[in-house]
Amino acid sequence: MSVPPTGPDSHGEPLAGPDERDGRHARLIGWWEAERRDLPWRRTREPWLVLVSEVMLQQTQVDRVLPYFETFAERWPTPEQCAEAELADVLAAWQGLGYPRRARNLWQTAAIISERHGGWMPADLDGLLALPGVGPYTARAVQAFAFGIDTGVVDTNVGRILARWQGRRLSPKEAQHIADELVPAGESWAWNQAMMDLGAQVCTKRDPCCGRCPAQPWCGWGSVVVGSEPSSQPDPADRSAGVSTRQAPFEGSDRQARGRLLAVLSGGPLPTALAAAAMRFERDEARAQRLVEELIAEGLVTAAGDQLRLGAAR
Repeated sequence: MSVPPTGPDSHGEPLAGPDERDGRHARLIGWWEAERRDLPWRRTREPWLVLVSEVMLQQTQVDRVLPYFETFAERWPTPEQCAEAELADVLAAWQGLGYPRRARNLWQTAAIISERHGGWMPADLDGLLALPGVGPYTARAVQAFAFGIDTGVVDTNVGRILARWQGRRLSPKEAQHIADELVPAGESWAWNQAMMDLGAQVCTKRDPCCGRCPAQPWCGWGSVVVGSEPSSQPDPADRSAGVSTRQAPFEGSDRQARGRLLAVLSGGPLPTALAAAAMRFERDEARAQRLVEELIAEGLVTAAGDQLRLGAAR
């Protein structure tokens, strides 16, 4: 399938021409201004709250994050307030959102910001990447959405869009380069939000709505459609950079068992002897013991005498 010149070729040529790029920017942002999602974290540029939202959104659907973000932002609106809290309280507030390491990382990050940065979030990429649990995506999201820095933010939606626009799988380096090149100067916040909404609402993983996509004219995968049907060509986003893969089943997993124990501990201490029952592993004491030891090593649980407690001692 022929692919329109939407990205750098093997010789590193720039993405389209200035006039063409301006037209694409105007078309996509114009679509977004009419279709944008009203999300609470888009109403703030406070770096700490932007970071909180991005950490919560890691591997988690927007609808699940909404009530947690609003509660967290009201309770700990600054890193100083979060750093002063007990980890057990932060973990309890996180209960049900999944991946509790994220809560621990935020709590640790709050302390670092308060103690080493005078309460100010670093804006440079290296400074952000040095924070616990902050990877390349999250760091660039904070740069774009809190500081307005012109950088491409490649989450799973954007990774999927870029691969489809190019009509081929992309390496992480290629995807980031293309994302950076596409950002209109001074419009990083709006452009990256538009890309994410396009992926969430139109250029979806399953059943993409190519017929109503504002980017269809320059998309290497969906440029030829019949009615509203997407291209019959294999989806180039499969296994491309940034695009999420299918997770292992949750039912019966270690994640589920760990979550059960943390949920019980959020209500208070638990005798260690009852941990296996809390995880519903009464017939697999060895597995239960292994998970308890992992939670202790990660600082999510403390063993005090013959009891387990949520969080770690300071």
